[in-house]
Amino acid sequence: MASLLLDTSDRLLVVALAEGGSLIGQVVEEAWQRQSELLVPRIKDLLEEKGMSPDRIESIVCSKGPGSYTGVRVALTVAKVLAFDLSIPLHLVSSLEILREPGKLSLCLMNARAGRSYLGAYSPSGECLIPDRIVRNEDIPGIRESLGDPSLCGDLSYLGIEGHRADIPRNLLLALREDTLEKEVLSAKPVYLKETYLR
Repeated sequence: MASLLLDTSDRLLVVALAEGGSLIGQVVEEAWQRQSELLVPRIKDLLEEKGMSPDRIESIVCSKGPGSYTGVRVALTVAKVLAFDLSIPLHLVSSLEILREPGKLSLCLMNARAGRSYLGAYSPSGECLIPDRIVRNEDIPGIRESLGDPSLCGDLSYLGIEGHRADIPRNLLLALREDTLEKEVLSAKPVYLKETYLR
C-alpha cells in the first residue's frame, strides 16, 4: 500500500512516499512562507521520480497543527482534496507528535511567537502525556522538570537550546494508525491553539 506523507506546519516542507510500511522517497527542505508555492510541485516530482501515478496512493498522512497559520492549512488543504478526489483514507496527526523521539519520553516544542511555545509531551511508546497546548516560554523549565528527564524535541534555536531533530517522514509513517483516521475528510479542520494556555 502506497502512502503519501505531508507536513508544512513549520519551517520545513516534508513530502514523503511509503510503501509496505517503509519509506521509499522523501523531500525535506526549508520552505518558510513558500509552502503553498512548493508543495504540489514537490508531490508531483516525487511521484514521477518513483514512477508512480497519483492513483497508486492508497492513504494520506498529514499534520494538522499546531504551527504556522498558513503552513498548517497548505498541507491539510492539499491532503483533503487528494483524499476526497481519490476516495482514500486521510490520517491526521499532531504537528508536535511528529517531532517526538520514538522510544524516548519526549517534550515536543515549536515556536508560537510572542514569548510562547506550542507544547506536547509523549511517552516512549507515543502515548500523549500532555495534550497539545500553548505555553509561556518561562513555564517550560517547570514542565520539563515535572516530567523527569524528557528528550527536548523540535527546532529549539528560538529558546537558545539544542533539541532533538526528528525524522519527520518516519514519524508521519508511524501515525498511519486507526486512531488518526479522519472520518469526514472534507470536514477536517486545522488545530491552531491560539487561545489555549497551560495554567
